[in-house]
Amino acid sequence: MLLLIKNVLDPQRLQEVRELLATGEFVDGRFSAGAEAAKVKNNEELSLNSPLHRRLNAMVMGPLVQHPQYQAAVLPLRVATAFYARYKPGMTYGFHVDDPIMGPMSGRYRTDVSTTVFLNDDYEGGEIVIRTTYGEEKIRAKAGDAVVYDSGSWHKVAEVTKGERLVAVTWAQSLVKDPAQRELLYQLAQAREGVMEKLSLSDEAASISTVHINLLRMWSEV
Repeated sequence: MLLLIKNVLDPQRLQEVRELLATGEFVDGRFSAGAEAAKVKNNEELSLNSPLHRRLNAMVMGPLVQHPQYQAAVLPLRVATAFYARYKPGMTYGFHVDDPIMGPMSGRYRTDVSTTVFLNDDYEGGEIVIRTTYGEEKIRAKAGDAVVYDSGSWHKVAEVTKGERLVAVTWAQSLVKDPAQRELLYQLAQAREGVMEKLSLSDEAASISTVHINLLRMWSEV
């Protein structure tokens, strides 16, 4: 799955987030990476000890997790606290696959779906590049948008050539482990929504709703 969700954050909230990040302490991003990813990672991240995390997560993660498209596509069971990353000119994050298991021993979770929320767009370079079966996809979204993709896909952040790139990155363990099943459920949910709008009391709407509900029951892990 590769999905762009537009306007997750409004301009006023984005401005407040950027003002908070401007006061934060950033550290070498390699500290949070696995052994392999650390070799190709060159960015900065808001210190995990920063008192800003709670406020930032309320401002960024709240709207993301509550967004109906995110809910339908990701089917989140657990969502990780976001990392807030900064890329200055010359910084990049080479091709890598996200670690399969993250979090402390007391709260570990499987990474099924990765999400990047774009906090600004006044920079050059810095595209997310994702390898798919159809070739490489390059994503450059506007501030406030989010891109959702499978954590098991090879992806990178292209070198930033001008300005400063600010993003929030998070991962989710989905109710549905299999990415193909998740995508089918998302497509079915979209079709269900369309039919419900036009033929809410029809037998067709009831049938699509029943199939969607029972496939989710069949495939989900709780």
